[in-house]
Amino acid sequence: MNAHLLLEKYFPGPESLAIVREHSRLVAAKALSVADALGDTAIDRQFVEEAALLHDIGVCRTHVPSIGCTGVEPYIRHGLLGREILEAEGLPRHALVCERHIGVGLTAADVRAQNLPLPERDMTPLSVEERIVCFADLFYSKHPGSVGVEKSIEKVRKSIGKYGEHKVGIFDSWLREFGSR
Repeated sequence: MNAHLLLEKYFPGPESLAIVREHSRLVAAKALSVADALGDTAIDRQFVEEAALLHDIGVCRTHVPSIGCTGVEPYIRHGLLGREILEAEGLPRHALVCERHIGVGLTAADVRAQNLPLPERDMTPLSVEERIVCFADLFYSKHPGSVGVEKSIEKVRKSIGKYGEHKVGIFDSWLREFGSR
């Protein structure tokens, strides 16, 4: 499986591909750093890297003109769309990372409370590999001009805090689990 070729297959143009590829490369590097620091040989490093590189593949079908994506779907659906893409590519485990990486994960209660255009089910990271990718993703943006800038822990906490203190609590538990790498 070549993550770079899969991204090239699905992204509509060079601008969106470059942004998502760079964002995903940074997420993968941070995720691998976290995995290595944990020193747990049971962590599937190859899967962490591949999943981090592919976690945002669903963005290709969303409407985000600022990064060159001209799809019709709202951005919040990119995790679900990524799951559909990667399942069709025969990558069901990677597909689950796509679906479960939004914020610190979405619950059925989140979907209901925010009236999100998503299935009403829990989409939260379960395995350590899923949590590592989700954690690493929180530190990087896809906004042009700030793709390569790592966010501070406080900036991540503030961003997550918009969705409730319970979300900050999840992030804080990941900080304890993974450290502040």
